[in-house]
Amino acid sequence: MTCRLIALLLTLLLALPAAANPALEAVVSENLDQIEKPSRRTVEPLVAEIAATGPEGLALLSAWAGRALGLAGGRLVIVDGDGATDAVTEQPVADAEPRMLRPNSGVRGVIESALVAGEIASPDRARRAAALASIARDGTAAHLAALRSAAPEADPVLAARRDRIERLLTIRFDTDPAARVAAIQLMAGDVGLDFRAALNPLLATRRLAEADEPQANIARELRPGSDDFPREAAVALLTAEGLIQPRLTSADQRAALAAHVAQGRVGDVPVAELSDPQARDRAYEALEAAGAVPPAATEAETEAALAGTRFFEVYAEADPDVTDAARAAQRGAEWRLAAMSGIDLGLDALSLASIYFLAAIGLAITFGVMRVINMAHGEFIMMGAYTGYVTQTMIADRTLSLVVALPLAFAVTFAAGVALYRLVIRHLAHRPLETLLATFGVSIALQQLAKNIFGTQARPLTAPAWLEGAITVNDVISISSIRVAILVLAVLFLGLFLFIMKRTRLGLEVRAVTQNPGMAASMGINPDRIAMMTFGLGSGIAGIAGVAIGLFAQVTSELGQQYIVQSFMTVVVGGVGNIWGTLAGAGLIGVLSKVIESFNPSNTLAAQTFMILFIVIFIQFRPRGIIPQRGRAAEA
Repeated sequence: MTCRLIALLLTLLLALPAAANPALEAVVSENLDQIEKPSRRTVEPLVAEIAATGPEGLALLSAWAGRALGLAGGRLVIVDGDGATDAVTEQPVADAEPRMLRPNSGVRGVIESALVAGEIASPDRARRAAALASIARDGTAAHLAALRSAAPEADPVLAARRDRIERLLTIRFDTDPAARVAAIQLMAGDVGLDFRAALNPLLATRRLAEADEPQANIARELRPGSDDFPREAAVALLTAEGLIQPRLTSADQRAALAAHVAQGRVGDVPVAELSDPQARDRAYEALEAAGAVPPAATEAETEAALAGTRFFEVYAEADPDVTDAARAAQRGAEWRLAAMSGIDLGLDALSLASIYFLAAIGLAITFGVMRVINMAHGEFIMMGAYTGYVTQTMIADRTLSLVVALPLAFAVTFAAGVALYRLVIRHLAHRPLETLLATFGVSIALQQLAKNIFGTQARPLTAPAWLEGAITVNDVISISSIRVAILVLAVLFLGLFLFIMKRTRLGLEVRAVTQNPGMAASMGINPDRIAMMTFGLGSGIAGIAGVAIGLFAQVTSELGQQYIVQSFMTVVVGGVGNIWGTLAGAGLIGVLSKVIESFNPSNTLAAQTFMILFIVIFIQFRPRGIIPQRGRAAEA
């Protein structure tokens, strides 16, 4: 009999719902009415208590913030689809018809802050990272306490991020000025946007008008009538702080006095005396005392108030040690920011110079070596870009299509260059004007042919995934991956060109024909074949430049026209027939363009105009370029 009673008792005990979290159950039972009808101003301590009960409390908060928490039969249930579970015991609740709780946005914000703080200790790295990102976006004093009380972070990347966020929150929310000063000094020299955003509120100021020096953290004393604090601003501040009535203008005063003339007097002042400003002030004051006109400060009252008042700018931050540290850190950040902006501008200039060099290196070969003004050089760039586009339409893999497109673009434009030489250029040798006109006509024809084949809309030439994005050093210094790749490609082609010209038979023959075509011909070299190969090589390099440029520019039939002028300027400024001059010319034009553009980034046309003007002046003083050709080649 006893055994049966014990078994029955155990069965009943097992049938009872388990209190999975006694602490959570106590908090919920004591605050059920506040959970049902929460207030943004009073809910924060309750949310903190629930979060402190552990994972079950965090699950309840998550459901509450997501409006998945309901009240059924005097207990909280979490609704998931058609089912429901007890929010405290985590036991299923059958046939529940809960009344859903819908907290407002303010309450949800408090709950979400508590959830983020709880996620800091999650065993899942991704959840900890997401929690830190959320705190970095919208941190609070509660988050600072949570970061300090959380267990040490094992992951070094997250640990560094967490330390940075903790310092930023210390600057903003810590009540100990020494801790805030220490955090500011630890981050001194940092140019991150988040650090500068944390310093700005500390150095925010407001203006005060006081009879004596105020008991506040004074930034500086202002002098009415100075450039940064004109008299009008001082009067407006006196009016805003109620130290004087709104100022009365001469016109308003005259109108008010004219409206209250009675028996030849205004107040106690005869009309005949109103030509005196002081008499007008007395008359208006009399009307003001009688309630006939609204109160207003006369000029004399205004002057007296200005003379008897001191004006100050005071910091919103009360502690002077904090503002001193913040001001020093901000000055250091501004210096570093200026230096890093210069570095970023230099990287942009280097990137632009590499693009110009890549576009001009083919022209340097044809124009520098053959003295042929090829106005169709830009169209070879355009042909290379379209070759890359066609290749990408046939090969889905972007990396593979780019690997195929580079040599294919060289082959296509090399063949086009050879054809142009055989059909046009060779027949116009030593006739530069006719060559210019003929290649200009070919340029127009190639543009129209591209429009007929590909249309007038821009065609996409998409970079591989590993070329997307940018290489970012900090919030100031960054450069796109595509431009880094173009810089590398320009360096490779510089090396390739030097190797061909210095280490191969073709380079030897090209140099011989450049210096003395007649003597080279007498030594068995065919100048016509060398000229054809040189023109084809220059055109092929232009095609490869087109693929590279098409990765970040719009591929249209006018693509080459955007670079033909800069290519000619690069060759002429650098020095005709000298690859090092071309490199120097590209660097000069790239730096000059970016420096001029930095003064007015929104007006690139003005920057190009000033750049061309500078180059025209430069050529007047150095007509043979930065690195002129020397020896027999220069005399030829």
